[in-house]
Amino acid sequence: MRKITATALGLLALIALLGGAGASGLLSAFSNTTQPSKAALTDVPAGYLALYMDAATTCPGLDWSVLAAIGKTESDHGRSALPGVHSGANYAGARGPMQFMSPTFQSVVAKHPLPDGGATPPSPYNAHDAIYAAAAYLCDSGAQGGKDIPRAIKAYNHDDSYVSHVLAQAETYTGGAGFGADTAPTAAALQAINYAQGQLGLPYEWGGNGPDNGEAGFDCSGLTKAAYAAAGITLPRTAQAQFDTGPRVAAGQRLHPGDLVFYGSPGGGIHHVGLYIGGGQMIDVPRPGTDIRIEPYRYPGDDYAGASRPPSANAPTA
Repeated sequence: MRKITATALGLLALIALLGGAGASGLLSAFSNTTQPSKAALTDVPAGYLALYMDAATTCPGLDWSVLAAIGKTESDHGRSALPGVHSGANYAGARGPMQFMSPTFQSVVAKHPLPDGGATPPSPYNAHDAIYAAAAYLCDSGAQGGKDIPRAIKAYNHDDSYVSHVLAQAETYTGGAGFGADTAPTAAALQAINYAQGQLGLPYEWGGNGPDNGEAGFDCSGLTKAAYAAAGITLPRTAQAQFDTGPRVAAGQRLHPGDLVFYGSPGGGIHHVGLYIGGGQMIDVPRPGTDIRIEPYRYPGDDYAGASRPPSANAPTA
């Protein structure tokens, strides 16, 4: 592992100042991973961006945007004044900008010596040390080779809604270039995804429209209808009607977070719908006896029929 050089830090600072097309050219000289979107260049401090990008190269298959999304979620890239970010610990005992538990941090740095440039001894409060340690931890947890990014994120925080939130944030930071070349989520899509992730763990209920309607859970199309209703968009009630309403995403076109993904026969036999959230994952409730969950939208033996994109969800966020 190597030290972040002054040249690299200066380059990222210049990128943050330039933005736009000039940034793309400069980035290609620094990193072969995805490039930061305008949203990332605006939000992520240049020093942190350099650390995220360089630390990600220590784990082939891990995109910098995953580290950045975790850093944003945990501490707003070290800007948070909450307990535990700069000193002490939060209510759960987590420390530093990447919110490590002390035993976990010590275990990671013992197994993966950190590059020069941080504290001596390594400290979870030091951004350099915390970010490189986070990359190593994610790598050990499934990110190596890009094999299972959602599983790696869930190892970092065992909450399904955390996984969904980090994936969506990472999409925003890459402008849609990461996680299978998805496109950045729209404002409406983010609202729908946020609603759906808030229902994780609720049970399947045939014909169910959720607790807001006095019911314990949802069926698949009840969940997607309610999710988009939270974003001010009205969908039909059944999976078949939602499929028929469209507009369809053309075969081979990149999916956007917030797209509806359907299963069954397009000619009147659609039996299931999920809400795509990026990273090849969807939120859905598959069948009686299951709960609302995050799972891959493509799987062996599926009868995937295609996707649609609610018309009011077409305007990008950045």
